[in-house]
Amino acid sequence: MGVPGPFPGSPGRPDAPVPDREEVDRALERLGAEYEAIETSLLALQDHAGRRLLEGAELSGTTKERWAAAERSITVLWSLFDAYTAALESARELRERRRWPSAEDLAELTELLHGEGVTVPGAAAADGAPEDGPARPEDGPARPGERFSLEGLVARMNGLYARSLDVIVAADAVWSALPARIDLLSAELQRTRSLAHSVGVRPGEHPAGDDLERITEELLRLRERVIADPLAFWVSSSTGSSAPGGGRPDTGRYDRAARALEDIRREVAAVLDVRQDAERRLMQLRDVLSRADRTLTEARQARGEVLAKIAASEVPAVSGPSTALHEQLAAAADYRRRAQWHRLSPLLDSLEERAEDELHRARESLTAVTAPLAVRAELRGRLDAYRAKVARHGMAADPLLTERYDLARRMLWSAPCDLRAAEQAVWRYQQAAAEALVPQQLEGRGES
Repeated sequence: MGVPGPFPGSPGRPDAPVPDREEVDRALERLGAEYEAIETSLLALQDHAGRRLLEGAELSGTTKERWAAAERSITVLWSLFDAYTAALESARELRERRRWPSAEDLAELTELLHGEGVTVPGAAAADGAPEDGPARPEDGPARPGERFSLEGLVARMNGLYARSLDVIVAADAVWSALPARIDLLSAELQRTRSLAHSVGVRPGEHPAGDDLERITEELLRLRERVIADPLAFWVSSSTGSSAPGGGRPDTGRYDRAARALEDIRREVAAVLDVRQDAERRLMQLRDVLSRADRTLTEARQARGEVLAKIAASEVPAVSGPSTALHEQLAAAADYRRRAQWHRLSPLLDSLEERAEDELHRARESLTAVTAPLAVRAELRGRLDAYRAKVARHGMAADPLLTERYDLARRMLWSAPCDLRAAEQAVWRYQQAAAEALVPQQLEGRGES
């Protein structure tokens, strides 16, 4: 977030004292550049947006503990920097005394620049000790009045700076990632809730309505926890990197809430489809059941006609309309009025299948009870067909054929009709007609 990384490295201690003025001047120039880099990093850390947020937030849990330690580390950092500044100023003042420093001056400068000549207050050094993890030489506790080289002082500042920056960057990354996403998801949840309420998906009335309430409460709790304890949602880098901010925000709870909301959105969309399609499906159901009822009524009427016109025939009984189906259809209409779509949808699915079965059953009943009439019609047609054939051969006046035709016709056109006897009469007429037509066919073949 615009804060430099750990401070640049310090010059190593040479194996021999600085021998001349040029070496001293180059060392002072290098230390001056290092001083500027350290100061820039500290000021950037001081002005970091994440730090300002941490200072103004009501923290809890892991973040509260780690930020308290980081604040102490930052305080120590400035104390160490002041000591570093003082040591560098002393070296500069000593160098500026003479244009051409003496051997004693060069020896003293060498000790200031490379020796352990910096004294750090014991309290400041001890405050910089890490609160967790293994102790390291560069950031472990120091004894009161312990002396450091400038190199050791920079190493100590590097350790404190890295730990402090890690807390700030991690908290800022979580705050930058999660609250805004939670707010967007909450806004989407409100839109989904409004749509859900409009189609009857409400708490206590529909499972998805209860789920909406649960997700709403989860997002509220999640946002409060993220604001108060962002580091509880930080996953350190799995690569083992020690760079500040190495890791990522843990979005597991947010992702689960987002998936659950998406499931509810699909459920609400399905309910909306049911609502838009419910009237059409209900009308179709009423039409199918009405046709089934009319068919059953027709079957009952046909049964009475068959019993009156056909004798010695077994006619199956015809049941009445399905009371259960009509009651369920009324319940479906009531669900629609009450916008109870989650109950209406499965009921319509069941009713549509059962209504088709009912219509099929009604048609089968009509076919079964009218079968004797169909048999009589078929016998009548067969009798008239043979009568026409006999007439074409000029044998319509044959006494035997006329007698058998009249007998069969009286049976088929009388009520009640004995189908078995009528069928035998038609068969005898067919036999007589066939026997009468054989001589004519033989004579026709002889003449040819």
